[in-house]
Amino acid sequence: MPPEVLRRLRCPVCARPLAAVPAAAVAALRCPAGHSFDLARQGYVNLTAGRTTHSGDSPAMVAAREEFLGAGHYDLISNALADLAGAVAGPAARTYPELVVDAGAGTGRHLGAVLDALPAAVGLALDVSKPALRRAARAHPRAGAALCDTWRGLPLADAAAGLLLNVFAPRNGPEFRRVLRADGALLVVTPTAEHLGELVDRLGLLRVDPAKEARLAGSLAEHFTPGMSAVHRAALRLDRAGIRTLVGMGPSAWHADPARLDRRLAELPEPITVTVAVQVTAHRPR
Repeated sequence: MPPEVLRRLRCPVCARPLAAVPAAAVAALRCPAGHSFDLARQGYVNLTAGRTTHSGDSPAMVAAREEFLGAGHYDLISNALADLAGAVAGPAARTYPELVVDAGAGTGRHLGAVLDALPAAVGLALDVSKPALRRAARAHPRAGAALCDTWRGLPLADAAAGLLLNVFAPRNGPEFRRVLRADGALLVVTPTAEHLGELVDRLGLLRVDPAKEARLAGSLAEHFTPGMSAVHRAALRLDRAGIRTLVGMGPSAWHADPARLDRRLAELPEPITVTVAVQVTAHRPR
């Protein structure tokens, strides 16, 4: 855990600062009240207070995401975030140890791209999925990783972060506002109605809710003001194996019947052009 990240962490039980336990047989973080949290051998720390309501993405989903992102198919998202982060963070972020938090970081690839764009920044990947965090903990040398449930609060001090990323993940408006500095920014990525449109009906995938954008605005309106925003599109040429990986890494993986998916995949032309279309928006704290 990078020191500049550690000093901003807080105990999820009592909200007091955390510190590394010296000369411990098992690497751990502990607060002054004695609450202790072991560091997993894969490099992340479990900062949940009690049981989480869900376990997040499965090992198979995380492996599919690692493969798909590793092929560069969603680099337009990473690049858009990195460009926007540089625009909203300003020149100070290139010399000051800014904290960039990714709430719902998955494998940490997008966070890593933003840290590459901000050479002095440090990062923290937060996710509820242990398989995802095993990869996120190795995503960038200036990033740490912690298990937490976004809905139950973030294990961070007030105003600890300068940037907060949220890519296709749940949004806890009050908590996001609490951990962001007044001059910070929340960068949100959401799919548009065009996203994966060539596959939705053919494969029976989950469809983007037309009211999603309104719900996003409502969930953040009390605490944030939207600012710079742009839609980013790309056309991917995928074979059936790539499409299976794409389906396997997303929310449709929880609902798709494998046998039915196989039949529908076999009916697709190969390769097929698939549209990636996302909106990336910077929100400023009120």
